[in-house]
Amino acid sequence: MCERRGIARKTEECLAGRQLYGAADSSTEQQPPSPTSSQPLLTLPTNLTVAEERPAKRSHSSTATHPHLAGDYETDEDAAFSPAYDALIENEPKGKMSEMSDDDFLSGGSDEDFMDESMDSDFEEEDGTQYLDDKDDKPQKKAYEVDFTVLTEAEIKKAQSDAIEESCNILAMSPENCAVLLRHFKWNKDRMIEQYMDGSQKLLEEAGVDLTGFNKPELKTVPGFACDICCEDENGLPTFSLRCNHRYCADCYRHYLSQKIKEEGEAIRIQCPSDGCKVLVDPKSIVMLAGVGVLSRYYELLNRTYVEDRENLRWCPAPNCEYVVDCPVSQKQLQEIVPTVLCDCGHHFCFGCGSNDHQPCPCGLVKKWLKKCEDDSETANWISANTKECPKCQSTIEKNGGCNHMTCRKCKHEFCWVCMGPWNEHGTSWYNCNRYEEKSGIDARDTQAKSRASLERYLHYYNRYANHEQSGKLDKDLYIKTEKKMTMLQSASGMSWIEVQYLDAASKVLQQCRQTLKWTYAFAFYLQRNHLTTIFEDNQKDLEMAVEALSELFEKPTDQLANIKVEMMDKTAYVSNRRVILLDTTAKGLQDGTWEFTVEF
Repeated sequence: MCERRGIARKTEECLAGRQLYGAADSSTEQQPPSPTSSQPLLTLPTNLTVAEERPAKRSHSSTATHPHLAGDYETDEDAAFSPAYDALIENEPKGKMSEMSDDDFLSGGSDEDFMDESMDSDFEEEDGTQYLDDKDDKPQKKAYEVDFTVLTEAEIKKAQSDAIEESCNILAMSPENCAVLLRHFKWNKDRMIEQYMDGSQKLLEEAGVDLTGFNKPELKTVPGFACDICCEDENGLPTFSLRCNHRYCADCYRHYLSQKIKEEGEAIRIQCPSDGCKVLVDPKSIVMLAGVGVLSRYYELLNRTYVEDRENLRWCPAPNCEYVVDCPVSQKQLQEIVPTVLCDCGHHFCFGCGSNDHQPCPCGLVKKWLKKCEDDSETANWISANTKECPKCQSTIEKNGGCNHMTCRKCKHEFCWVCMGPWNEHGTSWYNCNRYEEKSGIDARDTQAKSRASLERYLHYYNRYANHEQSGKLDKDLYIKTEKKMTMLQSASGMSWIEVQYLDAASKVLQQCRQTLKWTYAFAFYLQRNHLTTIFEDNQKDLEMAVEALSELFEKPTDQLANIKVEMMDKTAYVSNRRVILLDTTAKGLQDGTWEFTVEF
């Protein structure tokens, strides 16, 4: 194919040169054609229209590229026409070669010097295929990555407005009533429309929508009215009631709404203040009564409720962050993937549970691990590993001396600490138990050994988990000092701010990998032992060694950092790559169901 393309390239160059100069050969001098007749040396197609002969106008230029070739035309050889000329030919034909006049063909040429249409189509197909291949070369999404979008508060409001408007067009209701219905159905528009069509009146009553138009909520004065809340009966006192006609003074209603909205955080299901009344306070009434501060909080709660009602939306848990993340991962998929997302504020978190990034450990295992670390279960493990129960009354006993002859203080039962069997069966071997295989003590010894082994296994993983958690905190403190270190490095080495950014990149990679390593030990704690576990531990070991090497470089004195820039950049890239490999292989195992765990989650 390359040879064919080279022939085509040379042919195009030759064609362009012949069109400009003619086909004069250096070895054979040819006579110019007669001015009164034009006799082409090529046999033209029968359907070719021959143009009339016209004088050509030429202008000179010093360009080295022929105008008949594309501006980005590539060639391995120097132009065959030097110096080149810019040919401005009147009525220059624009069609295919088969539609050109005989003046455009060159005397002395041969058919083999030109490309036919089939050859041209071959190159077009090749170029098109190459374009498609380039398009498919975009990076593929890793197994541990998920699609997500970060939304602003304005985009959340627009999404609500669009849903309300679309519902209004279908149900022919006011926007206020459609909004109440959508919130009642947690913004599930399809389910709302389906149930509305099945039984509209019952649905409207459940949602608190009144389409009758009777007893519209309004502020008015009622002669001789006394408020049941504050007992105020002043003349001209403004009052308010919903369609249930439970009337109270406007000030009491405002105070009630303020308490519900600002203190209790309620916005959707605010009921009438009357005891036992289920009528809901509609948005128009809230706007009519509430002050500016209460209204601001009310609209904020409406936005928050919208996000909480949608399974694919979650607020960023970072302090003071107002962004929302849209991710299509459902709760049912959390056993197969850990949906880590990155907010525009820079915070990584798990979309499934809202916790900090805990890849590669699934949310269910994270919950179990944290509970195991925080509750008193490990205290019980310590007691089980360091004490024994009386074989008779089951009281917990701790050995406080070297003698194996134990006497329970509670029931006075005498037994052997080693075999847990009755002491009177030991004969004269009072202090040297030789009855280790006695049936009476086997069960107690097995329980003790299993408890001790379980504790040792837990401590193995917990100590490494806690170590990386502590190292991550120290690396984070180091990251806070990074900017100062970068400034010092600029002054000491004369490097620019851009040139010292490798320190910032290394610090971020360190924190990210510490977080990943921390959760690999929680993941490994619940894994069943098999050949996949060995592969996982090898990847874990490689990442851990690379992280420690990079961390050691990062802690070197500032005056040495400039000399190890290349080494640090290489290690940063290597550490990042090892993390990707570990996460990718683990995520593929979760999706394929190849991992086996000791617990269900």
